Amino acid sequence: HETADTVRALAMWMTWKCAVVDIPLGGGKGGVICDPHNLSDAEQERLCRGWVRQLAKNMGPEIDVPAPDVMTSARHMLWMLDEFEAVHGSRQPGFITGKPVGMGGSLGRTEATGYGVIYILREALKDLGLKAEETTASFQGFGNVSQYAGILFSQMGGKVIAVSCWDNTDNKSYTIRKKEGLDIEMLKSITNTYGTIDRTKATAAGCEVLSGEEWLSQDVDILIPSALENQITPANMDKISKRVKIIAEGANGPTTPDADELIKEKGILMLPDFLANAGGVTCSYFEQVQSNTNFYWEKDEVLSKLDTKLTAAYRAVYDLAQRKDIYMRDAAYVIAINRVVQAVKMRGWVR
Repeated sequence: HETADTVRALAMWMTWKCAVVDIPLGGGKGGVICDPHNLSDAEQERLCRGWVRQLAKNMGPEIDVPAPDVMTSARHMLWMLDEFEAVHGSRQPGFITGKPVGMGGSLGRTEATGYGVIYILREALKDLGLKAEETTASFQGFGNVSQYAGILFSQMGGKVIAVSCWDNTDNKSYTIRKKEGLDIEMLKSITNTYGTIDRTKATAAGCEVLSGEEWLSQDVDILIPSALENQITPANMDKISKRVKIIAEGANGPTTPDADELIKEKGILMLPDFLANAGGVTCSYFEQVQSNTNFYWEKDEVLSKLDTKLTAAYRAVYDLAQRKDIYMRDAAYVIAINRVVQAVKMRGWVR
């Protein structure tokens, strides 16, 4: 029951996420409970194909379109697509997104969620009168989202001081820190597919290795939780530096609801998850459009469209928050829920 409740909550999350960035999709969540660390490639493939066979009648380009999330990759999506097409006996690349480029996938999809976090952050920095090159950030997690967000933030001139990562062998997390600024490209090169950084190589490159929770207590301007839910709570709020001005939620639900009130009191600008990390689902929409029309865009065009979409969404949320003097998360909910309400009213589902 707890798992079912979580899936239902995440499905609503996706509904609001699609609505706040104004893309014509609904919302849903699902998956398989397993630990891919303990599964061979062959076992993972059989699991992907078996899952699709069970749901092949309930999914499709015009019904329910899956996409990658935690612990899945383009390879998993392609296995699922191949099985779906085998079941139906036809070519249907629009069935699933997050596919490899060249197999119906979209250029820019890999970077989309991480880049999207930074597109939103860039606009927030403008509103606070801050220059990216004068700011520092700390990340929780070092998977796909953190890696590409960190790369783009560094390209903008910002410094990433710390990132945390999970070590499955030790069954604990660690924080990798370098006060002068981490080389994110280098860290990415010594990170495995599950986001675990090689600490020996990191230390050799001049990095410190700290305990996992230390990402939160760094003396930085920006905190970017980008891995797991419930990472910022009333119990650890006192660890957040007084210097922090922005929290950008790269993960789903990294802040507990009761911590929001404390964040408000601290005067920290919150960039809520279903706005800040909407780059992935937005680019999935772009991929679906491309797959269904069999016409694919260049990478610069994809990222330009993504930037335009997310910037417009941020502007709408920030302007409403300022105009009504409400919290950014509340403003995002107001916009998203109003759009859904308007849609169901126009269809005549409610009066």
